[in-house]
Amino acid sequence: MPIVSPREMLAEARRCGYAVCYCESWNLESLEAVMDAAEECRAPVIAGFNGGFLRHKTRSRPEKLAYYAGFWDALDRAAVPVGFLLNESDDLGQIREALTFHFNAVMVENEGRGADEYRELVREVVSMAHPANVWVEAQLGSLPGGAAGHEAAFEATEPDAARAFVEATGVDALAVSVGNVHVLTRGSMPVDLDALRRIRDRVDVPLVLHGGTGIQPECLPALIELGVAKINYGTGLKQAYLEAVRTALARYQAPASPHEFLGIGGPADIMTAGREAVKNKVKELLALSGSAGRTGSPATL
Repeated sequence: MPIVSPREMLAEARRCGYAVCYCESWNLESLEAVMDAAEECRAPVIAGFNGGFLRHKTRSRPEKLAYYAGFWDALDRAAVPVGFLLNESDDLGQIREALTFHFNAVMVENEGRGADEYRELVREVVSMAHPANVWVEAQLGSLPGGAAGHEAAFEATEPDAARAFVEATGVDALAVSVGNVHVLTRGSMPVDLDALRRIRDRVDVPLVLHGGTGIQPECLPALIELGVAKINYGTGLKQAYLEAVRTALARYQAPASPHEFLGIGGPADIMTAGREAVKNKVKELLALSGSAGRTGSPATL
């Protein structure tokens, strides 16, 4: 099944009453895990990478987006609908590259930008992306950070401002700040359902919640009913990956051959352990979001 626009995926999700998960990857194993889970669950999914992370200031140099874009051909052969997203980027050069490298979705980051500056940036991205049939997501408001080193000022999304922003920019989906938290590494936080309802009543485009790891699972049906059609997950996936790799790596003791533990892909391989842990976590999220069983038939990538 070829890669599908998130525009179609989210429209179907809204019609049928579920949410599509964006499960963020950071390497080959994590991307394989996302797609294995989606195909085993027969669920539509959005896969991709974090553009801000690939250009993060702590790197000695930005990652070459072409390496990550190279996964496009495998995704295009998936047995379920899949979107290919460059997430949380505010770099026009990187976004232009994404358009040439077959990403069919971009999310424009607003952190550190004033309201007017961000609105104009989003308008410019939309003007580039829509002629190429690339879906654009933006965010209004800011999420608090839930872990040390990720603190951020909280700014709730104001409903009337959300409507004006969507009308001014032409974005396809809007990420909102209604109590959801970025990088929450323990526990969960309640989402303000009344705030979400007020936004839904003023905004026609699908709503998105970042910080999915910290959202209470029992709240998901209510969130979906109130217009949330896409939920982003990343922190919990990396936590599962790190724990599995740490456990598997503890079994390696020099001078044992390293190949059994790295590269062969057998039960002792640490990368296999990480991939399986992420796959199991993604399968759990697909079930909670209601997207499991919505399409396709069981297969492998």
